[in-house]
Amino acid sequence: MTRCAGRPGQPGAVTTYLHGRPERQLRARRRALLAATSLAVVGAALAAWWLGIQSQDSITAAPSPTALSDELQRRFNEASGAAAGDGVTLTITSGWRSATEQQRLVDEAVARYGSQAEAHRWVLPPSGSAHVQGRAIDVGPPAGAAWLTEHGAQFGLCRRYANEPWHFEPLVDPGAACPPMYPDSSVGW
Repeated sequence: MTRCAGRPGQPGAVTTYLHGRPERQLRARRRALLAATSLAVVGAALAAWWLGIQSQDSITAAPSPTALSDELQRRFNEASGAAAGDGVTLTITSGWRSATEQQRLVDEAVARYGSQAEAHRWVLPPSGSAHVQGRAIDVGPPAGAAWLTEHGAQFGLCRRYANEPWHFEPLVDPGAACPPMYPDSSVGW
């Protein structure tokens, strides 16, 4: 920092220089940069809102629910909005899965449970999985899944398996009663 007495045109004035520039110029540039950065952040937030992108906190690190049927996505969006109105967070923790991903889950379940029959209580092969067809979602957090168990029929979203409180499928028309649950996924496929 350098102080210089007098400036051209104003005898006796004291100017402070930083890195060869008057300090007030640097302060003005910092303010302009801060304003531009703030505008960029606000603009990005508005763009994300406009495009329907949620914050990481509201997604809870869930994978993107790509390739869900349009009807399932629409029903979930309506249910999620209603849940939010009740103060409940409802997110998709797993949606569409490729056949390869589904088979990987089956293989992991066989290794974990010791047999294919026991594994199929929790995860179906690609040929039997509604996830692979884009017709099933797993939801969370647990309070959200409980809310959807209670209110899902309004949206035509039903729990399919008694042992999976997170798994929902569009099994009935909105407002109709959900069918009885299967005890697990090894039954009924």
